[in-house]
Amino acid sequence: MAITAFQTHRCRPFLPLSTKSQPSTSPRVSCCASHLSSKCRREYTSVMIVPTGVGAAIGGFAGDALPVARALSSVVDCLITHPNVLNAAMLYWPMPNVLYVEGYALDRFAEGSWALHPVHQNKVGLVLDNGIEEELQIRHLQVADATRASLGLPVVEYIVTDTPLEVEKWVDPKSGQSTGRIKRPDSLLRAVQTLVNRSQVNAIAVVARFPDDDVEDVGDYRQGMGIDILAGVEAVISHLVVKEFQIPCAHAPAMQPLPLIPSLCPKSAAEEIGYTFLPCALAGLSRAPQYLVKNSHYSEKGCILASDVDSILLPVDACGGDGALAFARSKQNKPLIITVEENETVLNSTPDKLGINTVMVSNYWEAIGVIAAHKAGIDPHSLRRNRIGNIRCTSHAPANGFEVLSVSSRT
Repeated sequence: MAITAFQTHRCRPFLPLSTKSQPSTSPRVSCCASHLSSKCRREYTSVMIVPTGVGAAIGGFAGDALPVARALSSVVDCLITHPNVLNAAMLYWPMPNVLYVEGYALDRFAEGSWALHPVHQNKVGLVLDNGIEEELQIRHLQVADATRASLGLPVVEYIVTDTPLEVEKWVDPKSGQSTGRIKRPDSLLRAVQTLVNRSQVNAIAVVARFPDDDVEDVGDYRQGMGIDILAGVEAVISHLVVKEFQIPCAHAPAMQPLPLIPSLCPKSAAEEIGYTFLPCALAGLSRAPQYLVKNSHYSEKGCILASDVDSILLPVDACGGDGALAFARSKQNKPLIITVEENETVLNSTPDKLGINTVMVSNYWEAIGVIAAHKAGIDPHSLRRNRIGNIRCTSHAPANGFEVLSVSSRT
């Protein structure tokens, strides 16, 4: 996460369980983002989650949740989100206070077993599926070279897997989510291991050859409806790499372009304006935070912990993921959880069914207003009509057994 004139990232040591605490240093603070104000405050950190491959009304298409992330990043000091929110195929938007965190890593972060360590730059390695045709492979290598020459991205080396990965994708008939598998995960892991050993890369972009879709199968998606049938297995691929190597990873599918249609939904258009989906993944990985695993043999300063998170933003029916549940069950510095009614998915994990207390809002406009109030130390309900009632009176029993009534502020 970059440091600007008005913000610096929070510094807090993330020590293994067996390591004795080191003498603390003076905490870094950030100053209010105003040319006229020099008041200092603690950074405000928010997490935005839109699960992958669940047909989210916002975030279920080609980077259509990116405008939400852009708006939210202008309100918070640090925004943590995942590739499904930030990736838009050929399009992306650089935001210095946004951390690009793969979904499996985000779950481990929420559980408190991993920390996030912001970096200035990663060495990115590129893995290409042996099953990609020569011409399509060349297209992807040209994209990598273009990002190196035109954007200065540190994509240092590529490797082709020793066998085709053989991607399979389908929609789970029970949940309605897209999912899938690769038949040769061993080939992918060998390729990543080679890049890590030979070139010391610390971030990985994977391009796997996906089966070409029939036009009828993606008709609804191209019209802004239905489910992204690629997204589920893309998550399977990146989860595999992150779980094995504990480094940032993102995936881009390799496919032949679909036939041109004039009536394409804008939400799906980003995936149809080029030969590859790779540029956004390379841009995100170049500055993605590193993952620090608890009980590791080293300690790092400048990391972000789950207890640093102030608020979570979720679709209303997508509260059952590992990360969402971990934040909801947190016992230390429990964050404010905000659920958005307008962003519906095929899931049915609502707060009431899970026993989770959330602030329910109609849309992302309201969500960003709630977060702005929360950051300012204001009860969000005080911004609504007739939402603040009279202060309540409570009672307690002291050690001597006599009940003492507290004095109400009303006289």
